[in-house]
Amino acid sequence: MFDACVSCHRGGGPGPFPLTTYEDVRRRATQIAQVTRSRFMPPWKVEPGVSHFVGQRLLTDTEIALIETWAKRGAPEGEPAAMPPAPTFADGWLLGTPSLVVRPDQPFVLPALDTDAFRIFAIRIPITRRTYVTGLEFHPGNARVVHHANIRIDRTDAARKLDEADPLPGYDGLMPRTAEYPEGHFLGWTPGQVAPLVPPELAWTLEPGSDLIVQLHLQPSGAAEEVLPEIGLYFTDQPPQRVPTILRLGSQGIDIPPGESQYVIRDSYVLPVDVQLLAVQPHAHYRAREIRGLATLPDGSTRLVMHIRDWDFRWQHVYRERTPVPLPKGTRLSMEYTYDNSAANLRNPEVPPARVFWGQRSRDEMGDLWFQLLASNEHDRLRMQAEVNSKMTSEDIVGYETMLKVTPDDAELHDDVALLYLGMGLAANAVRHFQASAALRPESASAQFNLGTALAAAGRLQESIAAFQQALSRRPDYGVAHGNLGRVLLVTGDVAGSLTHFQEAVKLEPLNPQNLLGLSEALALRGAIDQAIETIERAIKLPLPETLAKEVLAKRAMYRKMRK
Repeated sequence: MFDACVSCHRGGGPGPFPLTTYEDVRRRATQIAQVTRSRFMPPWKVEPGVSHFVGQRLLTDTEIALIETWAKRGAPEGEPAAMPPAPTFADGWLLGTPSLVVRPDQPFVLPALDTDAFRIFAIRIPITRRTYVTGLEFHPGNARVVHHANIRIDRTDAARKLDEADPLPGYDGLMPRTAEYPEGHFLGWTPGQVAPLVPPELAWTLEPGSDLIVQLHLQPSGAAEEVLPEIGLYFTDQPPQRVPTILRLGSQGIDIPPGESQYVIRDSYVLPVDVQLLAVQPHAHYRAREIRGLATLPDGSTRLVMHIRDWDFRWQHVYRERTPVPLPKGTRLSMEYTYDNSAANLRNPEVPPARVFWGQRSRDEMGDLWFQLLASNEHDRLRMQAEVNSKMTSEDIVGYETMLKVTPDDAELHDDVALLYLGMGLAANAVRHFQASAALRPESASAQFNLGTALAAAGRLQESIAAFQQALSRRPDYGVAHGNLGRVLLVTGDVAGSLTHFQEAVKLEPLNPQNLLGLSEALALRGAIDQAIETIERAIKLPLPETLAKEVLAKRAMYRKMRK
């Protein structure tokens, strides 16, 4: 009991009752024998054959038989003097005093519901400079009802706006796509688990203005319960020297017919470089039954890196390797998930079973297997990261198209997938979705602006001009729309019209370097070289990304030659 159970089953722990004394255990001897014989407890879902993870506390067959025999014999106490001392647990932070503790402004009161609930909190992180994080420790705030937590970082205000719009603390809904893992790292919490701090060389970066996004899976207790989670963050002064890569395998095209009990998805990726496998995180919803992850090495040998025969949405975890697993270049990482959408699946949330698509709500389905990989050097990391980003973005597009089958009139989904298409260089597909969004929001200036931008990328310049003009008719002070319209007019040869819109753009947004660059080009084409140089000098004084800085400096050199 001390080795396998009391990390959760203790006073103040996440377990529903303590198992720290003989009397605690004796009263539940039969129940303990039953749940250990079925391996429902301890809650470790990975099959025994995959036995190389941190925190893995499986009971052996001999230990399970011992518990069963002891319970059948009436749970005798044995010799009290021979009992070892009970483990002790710190009341505060197990990883030491945090550098910073954050929490929601107010507790959320979970009502006495008859079904599980989810609540998302956007928590502002009060830092003023780039900060390096070696880990976090999550305290649920009410272990009786908090089942697990998903944690992300949002560098935008998207999640905060959703939180602020809900009259109660937190909000009920979906995490926005802008809420992401820190580059190369998983974040999350399950009962009884505290992830060890990473060495400073593998720390992750936290930017000022970021929010910590915490999604709580809540299990009502039958009474109103206050929930106020808090998160301790641990900082280091040393910038990270190495950055892991997160690879996601899976399918976002899930479409399971009702009654289908053997629906299978598969995905794979061949490593382009040598790596070390640091951690694995599986994710699915209620209809998943069996999940497998396999590494097939170049010599044909295989290693089972994940296998859960009886997946349970309620028990999710990040599985960290005790020792990093070397995987040579050419290794194929693969996943296979099997789903049961029949009435025989007691966890099926739809009775009778209904057709289910991929989606982010718990009644939808998902199927991801995440890998944390560490390349040997930065050159290899960047090469693998580019491939992984392209692969995952392509699958994200599939996910959005799948969700739009269910909710075709969701303008935000059309916008999100259109932006992904633009990033992949597929402007025609982006136009199609921005057109749908603009039709759904005919009075929206931003919808017309987005459409104009995509049309320009697709080379449909006259249509692009019309869309930008529509955006400005709805919002005359739309600075970036003036700038983009100026750019398109410049390409079509309308220098006078371009100059007018660039001047208005700079007036509205004087610190936008793209507007200053465009204005300088229009001035130079009109022969106003001195004004062009003066304008480009204003852009040079602004903080610029490396590629834009090179372009601005090249323009200044060209204008100086023109003046001579």
